[in-house]
This record gives sequence, structure tokens and C-alpha cells, in this order.
Amino acid sequence: MNFKSLPQLLDYFKEESTCIEYYENIRWGNDPACPHCGGLNPYKTNRGYKCRNKECHKKFTVKVGTIFENSKIPFRIWFAAIWLCTEHKKGISSVQLGIDLGIPQKTAWFVLHRIREMLREKAPQMLGEKKMVETDATYIGGKERNKHLKKRRSQDDKSLTNEGKVYKAKKTIIGIIERDGKVALKYVSGETTENMVEFVKTHVPQDATIYSDEAPAYKRLKRTYKHDNVKHGLNIYVEGQVHTNTIENFWSVLKRGLYGVYHQVSDKHMSRYLDEYAARFNNREKTSNERFNQFLEGSESVLPYKVLTSNNL
Repeated sequence: MNFKSLPQLLDYFKEESTCIEYYENIRWGNDPACPHCGGLNPYKTNRGYKCRNKECHKKFTVKVGTIFENSKIPFRIWFAAIWLCTEHKKGISSVQLGIDLGIPQKTAWFVLHRIREMLREKAPQMLGEKKMVETDATYIGGKERNKHLKKRRSQDDKSLTNEGKVYKAKKTIIGIIERDGKVALKYVSGETTENMVEFVKTHVPQDATIYSDEAPAYKRLKRTYKHDNVKHGLNIYVEGQVHTNTIENFWSVLKRGLYGVYHQVSDKHMSRYLDEYAARFNNREKTSNERFNQFLEGSESVLPYKVLTSNNL
């Protein structure tokens, strides 16, 4: 099937059996495999499968070992949620998703986080095939001058607000983007040299050219890469090929989504939201149907509710 819109997707997936058959084909093709031991050719049962391996012999369905595990939500609703989350350029809130799909907001919140787990990059991707890469950092959080006086940082103790609570600085996100290519993002404690250089070396081959602004954290890149920077402090934003406009454009989409759709994101879950925005951007040239199928192929990630809400996450 080639789904070009949400109504087409919902019209096709009217029955749960159709959804299960479609997802089984995406996950297993013609060779169902036991998610517990990897055994092939399981018995077919009324509710799924049973492993032939005598040491395992466990029952399972196509949901086991995926983001859909232990979920009572029909596949049809899951598929619609995946479509909405991955098609909206700036994302969709759990409140809006709950209204659109007729599920509680708390359930919609959990569904969205499982989808973000599915969108997470499972292995570091290498950028720089086109040889030109931009790197930059941005900060998420309200401006100090816009805060109520008691919420502002204390001048007497920089670790506290004026009302005596712990002061929370802006969240720092570093990013690398390949011109006409993909983006890689990371939530870090600050725009330090160690954070930036380590991140760049993980994602950029040594024969690439890196462009950045004049922040001191990028100076060490010259030891490994061909590196040049643009002088924002002198109001110079473009010098030939030297600019960071590509990643600045991405930051604008990210911030409009975080501020306008989600309003605020906790430190605990920031990385998951970055995974969501990076996945949408990196697959922007694919058709809606290609993105939907590709994301389903990466759905073998289990995220229990207790793990998601744990303070140790």
C-alpha cells in the first residue's frame, strides 16, 4: 500500500487483523522469529505464535520486544499516532494527540515517548559525505529579563534564584549538520571544548570541512579538521562558503516546536525530543509512506512505563 494521507491509512487499517498482518510483514517478512530465543518457524496459535524450541517454548505475538509490547491500544491507533508524530514538522503535543485519537492525555504522552524511542538513532551516524559540515550550539529556556523578579538568578548566590530555589540555567544542545544532508544532536551540560570536540569526532570523518562561529570551544577542531569560522561578533554572517545558516535554520524549527507545541521540556526527556526532531529532519526527502514503513522497521525497542517515569532514567 502507498499511504499519502492519514484518512488513507485509517481506511486501510480498519481491522486489527489487517494491522497485525502488515506489521508482521514489516518485522519478520515470511519468517516469524521468537523474540525470546530467536527460534524460527514457530507454531501458529489463535492469539499469535508459540516457539518450537523446547528450551523456550514460549508464546508470543508480533508486539513482544517492540514499542507496542503490553499495550492494549489497537494497532490502528498506534499507526495513526506514528503518522501524526512523524508528519507534523514541529511535532504534536500529547493533549492534541489525545483529542485527535480519542485516548486519555496520559496515554497519549506514553505513546509519544515510545514513538520517540522508536525514532532514536541506534548507532552513531557519520556525517560529512558531502564534505561540508556546520556545527553550533543553542540554548533552550526563557530569557532572564522576561522572568518574574523572584524567578531570576540571585546576584548574591548564582546557584539560587531570588526566592531561594535552585537556579536552573538554560539547556545546552550541540548539533552537527551536513549541508543538504543529515543532522546529529546531543543534550549536554554546556558548550565546552570537551563536549563539542568529542561529539564532532564521533560523527564527522577527518576529511570533512567544518564551519562554526567564533566560540572558543571550536578552536581545537583545527588539530583534526579543516576548520573555518564566521565572525558573528563583527556582524559577519556569510563569507563565501563560510557560514552556519543551515544549522541556524534547523534551530529555528526546533525552538518553534519546543516552545510552541510542547512549551517546556524537562532535562530528563530532552534527549528523546531531540531524537524526534532529528529523525523527522533526516528522513525529510522520503515519501510519507516510506517514512512510516522505515520507522516501523526500527520499532524493536521496549520502553516500560516504570522505566520512562523512573528518576534514574
